[in-house]
Amino acid sequence: MSLTSLDPRVTRLNLPEGEAPAIEPKPELDQFETYEVFHQKKEGAAYTYVGPVHAPNEEVAFLFAKEQYSRRAACTGMWIARTEHIQVTPYAGDGENVYDMVRAQDPTEQSEQPEPYEIFHLKKRGKAHTHAGRVMATSYQEALQEARNQYGDKGPIVNVWVVMSKHVLQSAEEDKDMWTTIPEKKYREAIAYKVMDKITKYKEEHKTTAS
Repeated sequence: MSLTSLDPRVTRLNLPEGEAPAIEPKPELDQFETYEVFHQKKEGAAYTYVGPVHAPNEEVAFLFAKEQYSRRAACTGMWIARTEHIQVTPYAGDGENVYDMVRAQDPTEQSEQPEPYEIFHLKKRGKAHTHAGRVMATSYQEALQEARNQYGDKGPIVNVWVVMSKHVLQSAEEDKDMWTTIPEKKYREAIAYKVMDKITKYKEEHKTTAS
């Protein structure tokens, strides 16, 4: 006996009536990793967080980030870091300093060579994390302690991101020409469309025709 149903599509399958056959579980979907993007608006400015991208590796993530976050905005450099490589502190309230929540730890005997870490500060909720500087440390916790010593008096600081410098893919100095916008690429600037000029011209033409 075949299974009958009010849905003719099910009936046409000729499924055996009774217990449903075992269904093999679907394999897990391959998901792209998440990367966080920081860009520099002009030479000498601090790198600021602009958003995430999903990509299979950091090289592709950099290309996606360049396309998404620099096409229509001024940009002279870009950094990306895999989300899982960024350590995040708790959030403090606006007007507070999250470094006051960081407990000082007794120094331990160092068996490893210090490495550079990048420090990003969030000054106010709703704003973006901005690069505060670089510290040398042997661990994330030590990097946070060192950041507190160097930048802790620059509050209020609502939140801090810490990432090892080696986990940050940075645009090279010799690649700065990739951000150059030539005069012919007017589509990058909204003002180049001159929408109001076209609307005014349209009104004038139709006003003349109507009279």
